[in-house]
Amino acid sequence: MWDREAAADAAHEWMTRYVLAWGTNDPDDIRLLFTADAEYRYGPSTAPWVGHDAIVDGWLGQKDDPGTWSFEYELTAVDGDVAIVRGRTSYPAATDKRHRYDNLMVITLTAGRARSFTDWFVIPDDSQTDE
Repeated sequence: MWDREAAADAAHEWMTRYVLAWGTNDPDDIRLLFTADAEYRYGPSTAPWVGHDAIVDGWLGQKDDPGTWSFEYELTAVDGDVAIVRGRTSYPAATDKRHRYDNLMVITLTAGRARSFTDWFVIPDDSQTDE
């Protein structure tokens, strides 16, 4: 029998580690998030980064420096080993990125690690306005 509460707890724990890795950009923190053969897509139509080395290289190739962003999320749904997370990423006006992104992350977890991760991100219409 599937335990929804345990699945939600696992998704929250994974997201906590994801945000930590985003903040450290430490290759070991990144590797610990994923299975050895995981697929990571930074957009729904992008080719996946497959495996630890490709994920670490891809992540670090487009990394955000610590302190240049903020992120908040809510767990929208869990169904078996799949978690759906709605997030909001913000960057200060001084960065070269747009100010805000809405995120929808689809994560398939196995024993606390993602074997599949896709970040669907959207730029809101008001993303260039100062808050």
